[in-house]
Amino acid sequence: MHVEHLLKDVSLGLRPLWAQDALLAREITGVTVTDLEDPARFVRPGEVVLSGLVWWAPGRAERFVSALKEAGAAALFAGEETHGGVPEELVEACVRHRVPVAGVPAHIMFRAITDTVYLRQWGELSRRQALPENARVRLSRLLAQEAGPGDVLAAAFAHLDGIAAYVFTLSGRTVTATAGAVAVPAREAAALVADGRGVTVSVAADSVSPYERWLLYLPDPDSAPAGMLHEVAAALGRCQEAVVRRRAGEHQAADELGALLTAPGATEGALLAAVLECGLPADGPYRVFVADTGARRPGLAEGALAEVAGQVAPGAAVGRLPEGLAFAVLPTAADAPAEVWALVAGCEPGVPLHGGTGSAAGGPGALAGALAQARYAFTSARGTAPDASALIDAGALTSLAALLTGVPADVRTACSRTVLGPLHTDERAASAVLLSTLETFLACDGSWARTAEALHLHVNTVHYRMQRVEHFTGRDLSRLSDRLDLWAALMCR
Repeated sequence: MHVEHLLKDVSLGLRPLWAQDALLAREITGVTVTDLEDPARFVRPGEVVLSGLVWWAPGRAERFVSALKEAGAAALFAGEETHGGVPEELVEACVRHRVPVAGVPAHIMFRAITDTVYLRQWGELSRRQALPENARVRLSRLLAQEAGPGDVLAAAFAHLDGIAAYVFTLSGRTVTATAGAVAVPAREAAALVADGRGVTVSVAADSVSPYERWLLYLPDPDSAPAGMLHEVAAALGRCQEAVVRRRAGEHQAADELGALLTAPGATEGALLAAVLECGLPADGPYRVFVADTGARRPGLAEGALAEVAGQVAPGAAVGRLPEGLAFAVLPTAADAPAEVWALVAGCEPGVPLHGGTGSAAGGPGALAGALAQARYAFTSARGTAPDASALIDAGALTSLAALLTGVPADVRTACSRTVLGPLHTDERAASAVLLSTLETFLACDGSWARTAEALHLHVNTVHYRMQRVEHFTGRDLSRLSDRLDLWAALMCR
């Protein structure tokens, strides 16, 4: 099958945006679905790349398209739903790098394209290169019954004795593996896929966040033919779509729990009922997380938290709070190690994943307090590292400086403006000098002599300036409480 065959398929409705005849005649080897800003490690030569463009922002197209060119992608099919079309900047980058590009209308599912490729291409291979008919029938039955990934993988490779096959997520979590396959830690699994060792086939499934996307991985690239692997990946895609459908009810129950935890006056009985409805144990401990990605596509942060929970404590309730933040209640007292958070955030390196958590909740009645801690820590993470992924535990906010990072920016500004008075708004050099002297004075623990030495001033000058500060702020620098107020106000600027 060639690229031009897909563009001419009326049922797909693809909109060619740029291509040349010689490029359209390229043989297609497979399909990769990705929303990574740098997808090179997951794209194989000759593959068509499908992307919903969740990663796109002005200035990022060059990196994405150059990665496709380097990996030898046959073409880019870009979804039009996220941005209402394919950004012109992306098309121009494709022209520069000679990568054919077409738009995928919002009503066309990526699933339709992958099915077209694999059903046409791999259906032409011999039985030796594809699934045996009995295995194909068995898989069809399992998929109709909405069987889990373990059953699907086992049935797909049952005719190949002793083969090791895995289904990983991008962050390295093992979803399932064939019997006898050696367990692979998450970090090692992520490295195997990233390094290109063995053979990796992307599992295409609609409505799945990039944090939860599955990969079919075989350590031995010669243990199964490519055609068979793509058939198995297609079956796993349908399996994951069934998993997503089943989870819809679970997310609704979690949303209701979140609404209850943020509403005043919720009784412990109502909380217990909501906890049980989510499939959580009646007794704690529980660990609460809050997260957000700042991305425009809904559900991105829930996917990240679901993947974190899968690594730490399966069986979590994951949903959305009324204000839109994603949250998760895990049936464990254990925190998510920084390594897990980094692995999950690495699935979307261009999207900052901010998260917060607090102390473990001993029972349903303590969940509201644990959630309040998690939300405060989340605000701290977002304020401390706005452009980088970070997870902060409220228990780590043990200094005044750290504690203030969890206060919303507008509140910090209001505090600074109120406490510092005219010194906050006055842009004259004299006011800047007074604030600088005050900062040094407080850093020197209120020592006049040390402040004068640090600023190369006479002690009387320091006294005069501090008197001016007291005049403008109405504070008494001889009182510890007033000093703390001024110190906090300086840090809130």
